[in-house]
Amino acid sequence: MDKTELIKLINQKLSEKIQNFEKLIAETRASNNDTKSSMGDKYETGREMLQQEINNLQVQLNEVMKQQDFLKTILIKTNDKAEKGAIVKTERGLFFISISLGEITFENQKIICISPESPLAKAMNGKLKDETFSLNNMNQKIIDIQ
Repeated sequence: MDKTELIKLINQKLSEKIQNFEKLIAETRASNNDTKSSMGDKYETGREMLQQEINNLQVQLNEVMKQQDFLKTILIKTNDKAEKGAIVKTERGLFFISISLGEITFENQKIICISPESPLAKAMNGKLKDETFSLNNMNQKIIDIQ
């Protein structure tokens, strides 16, 4: 599995999320400006709600940008243990320890992108091929690591 291409795909998905958040923020700001110019004081609450929505979107945008920065820190190498940047195959699935993105399809395989801070990544951290780990009283065996 080509990690460089996998990271490119993840980066593309993050870029799309960033564009969507920026678009939503711009649209919300535009609607906030509309109410500011044409409405009176009784609409202050509505403007405040729009401002809160902008702030919420900004927080989400910043989080996605942090993920994109973190992705840049992943070294493209073959891993022999479960750690940041490793693709870990267990009996229950294929996991890329990188960022919390959820399930993606790459090279006709479902890969679950998980953060190194996630309980699953912490449970398998440092484990080698053929070792087992336990999470929520369920044992899993590591079949392969890339």
